[in-house]
Amino acid sequence: MNEVVFPRGADGRRSSSELGRAVVTDALRAADPAAADAAADERDWRKGYLRHFRALVEAGLDDGYDLAAAGLESVHRRMAVERAGGDAPLGSVFEGDEEPPGTVTVTGEGEPERELIVPWRGELLRGDSLLRRLDAWVAAGSIEASCAGMVREVVANPGWLDLSDHRLVVLGAGAEMGPLPAALGWGATVVGVDLPRPELWARVAATARRSAGTLIAPGTSVETAGVDLLSGLPGVARWLLGMPGRLVLGNYVYAPGAAYARLSAAVDAVSVHVMAQRRDTALAFLATPTDVFAVPGEAVAQSTARYRERSRTARLAHLFSAERLLTPNYPEGADPGIADSLVPQQGPNYALAKRIQRWRAAVARQAGTTVSLSVAPPTRTRSVTSNRLLAAAYAGAHLFGVEVFEPATSNRLMAALLVHQLRNPRAAAPQAWRDEAFGAAHGGLWRTAYQPRSALGLAALRGLPAAVR
Repeated sequence: MNEVVFPRGADGRRSSSELGRAVVTDALRAADPAAADAAADERDWRKGYLRHFRALVEAGLDDGYDLAAAGLESVHRRMAVERAGGDAPLGSVFEGDEEPPGTVTVTGEGEPERELIVPWRGELLRGDSLLRRLDAWVAAGSIEASCAGMVREVVANPGWLDLSDHRLVVLGAGAEMGPLPAALGWGATVVGVDLPRPELWARVAATARRSAGTLIAPGTSVETAGVDLLSGLPGVARWLLGMPGRLVLGNYVYAPGAAYARLSAAVDAVSVHVMAQRRDTALAFLATPTDVFAVPGEAVAQSTARYRERSRTARLAHLFSAERLLTPNYPEGADPGIADSLVPQQGPNYALAKRIQRWRAAVARQAGTTVSLSVAPPTRTRSVTSNRLLAAAYAGAHLFGVEVFEPATSNRLMAALLVHQLRNPRAAAPQAWRDEAFGAAHGGLWRTAYQPRSALGLAALRGLPAAVR
């Protein structure tokens, strides 16, 4: 047994809430002691976590790096590895002599795509049609102008799509939002890691065979491929360190509930371990749009203008709800603004898992590591639409100026941003939030007139018939 677990509390139980509260408190302690005390005193973490995750962003506006480092240190100090003889520190998981898994290779039979192609509503956007769509997304407030600029550069430099000088490691090979299909289509060699599920690997292998790329996976055959990162970290680490070429460790993993926080900690541990031995390793992440971000004053200005121009119906809904519905997204003139799009239904474990990734991106970039981190748009993935409320809210989101993307569109758009960031690595900004805001494709959540949680119920109500269909 070598499984990544939450630490035991004073009562002997493993509690994700206790871990989350402690990590957030430790992170805040580095920047705002009063906010740290408030987090430590939060009795009902599952309901009260929202304001403390917002406080993490507010406390980090002037810098953010010390806070991120403190949060990561807390995760690694507190998380444990369960063994037959008792719990051990997370970092000790790599001290054993576990053999790496075998390797299975699937070679594609297709022709490589030589230009960036983005599927969108039944069309295949390329060249001028893609550039026009980028302009339309910017005008609608669905993506930031910096995001459009990055994609335009990829369109203008199709040679960047040739990733033969990298070994793209996709942790979460079966993820709908991951870059595996796009990179294989461009002819890349992709190292895929995911759970040992035959149906998952059959689908991933079929994608690889249709492509021009090469898929490498842990296992002895497609039917036996896969490894559980919660219990197989030592072997996976040795397997990855045996790969030739420059590694790009892409974190696209997901698990439901508390397992996601454990999994995010496990991936962070293996990332740190690999980077210590392979200094040229790059990191890649996707940030969820349903989180808290600091955003430029320009986004606040557009949101505020939209709020001023809201309909009479919206004004009445706000009034008759005792000002609880359709509240403004920002105080007027805020710069930066705080875009708080956290969704309570996703829970504190999801928020912590995604925050660990953002912290690692910030700390690694400041240390000189090449980092790709992009805010992805709201997307109709299986994991999101399995929640009935979120599925209904996504169906009605367009009524409030938010565009929800299909997985095929988000997948290719995010892969293009990954390519750009690998080809044009950026030095860390003076404030960590600026790097997170650059190139964001938030689907309009940052520029909508309304604070997203204040419109969530109405969006779900309006979208329920479509979601049911």
